[in-house]
Amino acid sequence: MLPVEELTRRAKKRVGKEKSASMALGDQIGEASGTITGTRVITPSAGQTRIEVSFQGSGTMLGQDITDIGTYWQTLRPGGVLYGEGDVLYITGDGESAHWRGFGVGRPTGPFPAGHFAVCGSAQTESQALSRFNEIATVNEFDVDQEGNYRYTMLEWR
Repeated sequence: MLPVEELTRRAKKRVGKEKSASMALGDQIGEASGTITGTRVITPSAGQTRIEVSFQGSGTMLGQDITDIGTYWQTLRPGGVLYGEGDVLYITGDGESAHWRGFGVGRPTGPFPAGHFAVCGSAQTESQALSRFNEIATVNEFDVDQEGNYRYTMLEWR
């Protein structure tokens, strides 16, 4: 067991490093594109009406070919800002999977469902191929056109 003085010295060293550490966007770890497969209006019991959007597509995540299947909901905030939360299931060709969850803000770029969103999130998995998801946060740039086609890139947030 270490003496209290040594533990205190080590703790002070860590704190100093944490203060000087900065967060930054890391490497692109994936991208996907596809189509919105359905929408529905969710009547509120209290609060704002939500629009639920489901989508499906394909791409690559962490070097693996994936199918992505997801659902998000969004509301319109004052000033025309969209806010939403969602879930995505990534499935590899070998049948391994990861569950991603996140939230984002954006603006309409044309008639619904067109929009541009900045999205943050994280994923959990038991997959060896996708295991890096368990250790990182992600930042996505997500775009949807008025025909319901989407495309996004995912970066690691360090």
